[in-house]
Amino acid sequence: MSEKAKLPPLPVGTFTERAVTWSKKNLFDGWFNTILTLGSIAFLLWLIPPIIEWGIINATLTPTIEGCAEATGACWGFVNANLRLILFGTYPYDEQWRPLLAMILLMGIICASLGGVKYPSVRKWIIPMWVIGVPIIAILMWGGVLGLTYVQNSYWGGLPLTLILSSIGIVFAFPFGLLLALGRQSNMPALKTLSVVYIEVIRGVPLITVLFMASVMFPLFLPDGVTIDKLLRAQIGIILFTAAYLAEVFRGGLQAVPRGQFEAGESLALSYWQSMRLIILPQALRLVIPPTVNSFISMFKDTTLVVIIGLFDFLGTVKLALRSDPAWTKYYVEGYTFAAAIFFLICFSMAKYSAYLEKELRKGERR
Repeated sequence: MSEKAKLPPLPVGTFTERAVTWSKKNLFDGWFNTILTLGSIAFLLWLIPPIIEWGIINATLTPTIEGCAEATGACWGFVNANLRLILFGTYPYDEQWRPLLAMILLMGIICASLGGVKYPSVRKWIIPMWVIGVPIIAILMWGGVLGLTYVQNSYWGGLPLTLILSSIGIVFAFPFGLLLALGRQSNMPALKTLSVVYIEVIRGVPLITVLFMASVMFPLFLPDGVTIDKLLRAQIGIILFTAAYLAEVFRGGLQAVPRGQFEAGESLALSYWQSMRLIILPQALRLVIPPTVNSFISMFKDTTLVVIIGLFDFLGTVKLALRSDPAWTKYYVEGYTFAAAIFFLICFSMAKYSAYLEKELRKGERR
């Protein structure tokens, strides 16, 4: 076995000894790091106890305004009393099992798709799962068939709407961004120019402008009697905006692939698309996993901007719950803290999966 292929040495010593060694190396390595470590510990000791006291010890879950008035800590009763409004918005109360089931189905499809990295047998089912699952989710949300009451998407809101906008946005923005990146790298002048103009124009304006144009300006250019659903316009705007940013991420990955890999495809007499599919793209996409996931996280958080066109996403329904009763208004800290916790949980999970994916794809590489 060569030196590069040797496995790293196993850790020695007890757990305590290894912990002390790690601390000396990473936390107390020099006077400057020691000061930073001690300062951070002092700051956490000053910050964390009051938060625990406010958020847990002195908090109340009583779902009444009177119960919250008596509490000296956080009033999680606001979240408890308005949970269904926060999660599902103005969706008909008796039908809220439908967006709940749609949300569970969507999360199941996403988790199964992500699991395809570790379990190759699952990969062949990814496309069928999306092809079958998306119409089922649409039927659950809209209804109108199979005895389900029709619900206009103007009543959709909360966490299901946020997950739908972000998930569908990722599914369609990824291939579109990849095509834009390939177009920008193309030797065809017309295709390259169109790709460059599109990417630079979209990246030069904020998402809020794109959503405003899609919601207000775009319908003015449609023929009389022709309308496009507001939710669909918002979804298309998110896809087009995210694809422009992903295109630049993918272009960076394509440029990072050594020129010899392109020549290898030519030497094997592979066509352009065969070379891209079998040689270039697998390497390029693996190199840009962190910035790609970063774009996905940004898009997930940016879905909160759809509130400007009258759609109540998860953050919008928190605001709606605060306005539902003037007495609840003063508990906005608890409402936004709950929303922040949900956003953090989802974004942190995406970041951890990104790290896991990098690790899995690097298995077998020599160090």
